Amino acid sequence: MDPLSDVLSLLKPRSTISAGLDAGGNWSLAFPAHEGIKFNAVMRGACWVSVEGYPEAQRLEEGDCFLLTRGRPFVLTTDPSLDPVDSGAIYAAARHGIATCNGGEEFFLVGGRFAFAGDHAAMLFGALPPIVHLRESSSQASVLRWALDQLALELREGELGGVLVAEHLAHIMLVQALRRYLASSTNGGVGWFFALSDRQIGAAVRAMHADPARRWTLKELAHLSGMSRTTFAQKFRQRVGMTAMEYLTRWRMLVAGDRLRNSRENVASIAFSLGYESESAFSMAFKRTMACSPRQYRRGQHPAGANL
Repeated sequence: MDPLSDVLSLLKPRSTISAGLDAGGNWSLAFPAHEGIKFNAVMRGACWVSVEGYPEAQRLEEGDCFLLTRGRPFVLTTDPSLDPVDSGAIYAAARHGIATCNGGEEFFLVGGRFAFAGDHAAMLFGALPPIVHLRESSSQASVLRWALDQLALELREGELGGVLVAEHLAHIMLVQALRRYLASSTNGGVGWFFALSDRQIGAAVRAMHADPARRWTLKELAHLSGMSRTTFAQKFRQRVGMTAMEYLTRWRMLVAGDRLRNSRENVASIAFSLGYESESAFSMAFKRTMACSPRQYRRGQHPAGANL
């Protein structure tokens, strides 16, 4: 798999809610703090979105999407000067997951919320701003638009199997949104996610994910990236925020942690499969990175753990 697929597989995202908002006239709705991340897209009309603690409201036009990555309260409104009302009341009366405000017909929004079974959601979303705004003009918008149209149809029709279909569509929406943000990002963010957009550093990250058990050397990774060893080492640290060898160790430990929690493999088997010559060497590396022993991690006796 590729690095983004690898990380999402570790996080095991699941769509817990798929919902729509059909609104008309002027309105302003306050939404509470939430677990996981939210994804929404404007299918018809326009509105403003403001996120608690974020400096300014953003205008959303038809076709725009946005991710809310920190779980903060937010407001959707046609007029930022309006006092928002609690969204709970209209969503309590939703039919087939679609809430109606002021009779609807003028504005329609569709989206979902993602929860994560993995322990390391911050490694993907911690580097992102509280709101990721994706505009319709993106060159990768067609697949996402198709998924959104299908999700809106599933919500409206309420047919048998619709919950399962909506969940798979929501996963497509999440991946496409992250792809679009990565393709359009020009802010020079630091972290493995932003490094994927760098052709040279991204090649090294992909290689390490493809074969984490290999005894990679700085020279080999630099060669894959088409740079000298010194230049590669400096650029990798600048783009990812750690050295290449630190990144490789952390990725190995995250893979190991997932297998400790979700398989019956013994510690020695996991250690050898990830390139360690002994269980003790692996256990020492695991404890340095994850702040607990492999056996403590398996029993759930671990702190927050490592992030990429």
